[in-house]
Amino acid sequence: MCFLCFLRHSELLSLIFCSLMMNFKIEILIANENHVAYVPTILQTIENAAKVRGTGIAKRTPEYLEQKIREGKAVVAFMNNEFAGFCYIESWGNKQYVVNSGLIVVDKFRGQGLARKIKEKSFELSRKKYPEAKLFGLTSGSAVMKINTDLGYVPVTFDELTDDEAFWRGCQGCINYDILQRTNRRYCICTGMLYDPKKDKF
Repeated sequence: MCFLCFLRHSELLSLIFCSLMMNFKIEILIANENHVAYVPTILQTIENAAKVRGTGIAKRTPEYLEQKIREGKAVVAFMNNEFAGFCYIESWGNKQYVVNSGLIVVDKFRGQGLARKIKEKSFELSRKKYPEAKLFGLTSGSAVMKINTDLGYVPVTFDELTDDEAFWRGCQGCINYDILQRTNRRYCICTGMLYDPKKDKF
C-alpha cells in the first residue's frame, strides 16, 4: 500500500470510529429510587469483576446497596440506555472520612474511559456532600490507582485511614481478609489512597 493510500485508509477508519462514538449515549447519574431495580445486576457485575481480578472485592448485601441508592449516595452509568457501571459513597468516623466504593464497569463497556467518568462523578458527589472530609480508598487495581492519583489521592499506610471498626468489618467479605487479620490491619493486598481537601487548598 502506498503512503497516500495508507493516509486515506487511516482517515476513513478515523471517521468511522468517530461516527460510532457519536452514536454512544453516555449518562452518568446520581442514583435514585428508579435505579433500585438494578441492584441484582450491580451485585452480579461486582462478583464477575472479583473473579476476573483474582484478588478481592468486599461483598455488599442487596439491602446495603439499595440504601445507598435511596440516600442519593451512589452513581450509576448507562450507555445507550443500558446499565454500564456503578459506584457508591459512604462516610466513616463521624463523617471525617468518605470512601468511594464498589466501582465497577460492565465487561462490554470497558476500555472507553467509563470508569474514570464514574469515579469523577463519585468524587464530585463526595466533595459536595462532605466538603471537609478526607476521601480514601482501598484498591488493588492499577487503573483505579491511576484515576485516584489524577484526582489528587496519594498512597498512604492504613493507619492514616479511618479507624472506624464498621468500615474494616466490611472487608470480611473479601477473599484476602485473612491477610488483613494476620498483619493486625497494617497492610493487605490493596493499596490505601487518601485525598485531603485541606492539603489541596495550598
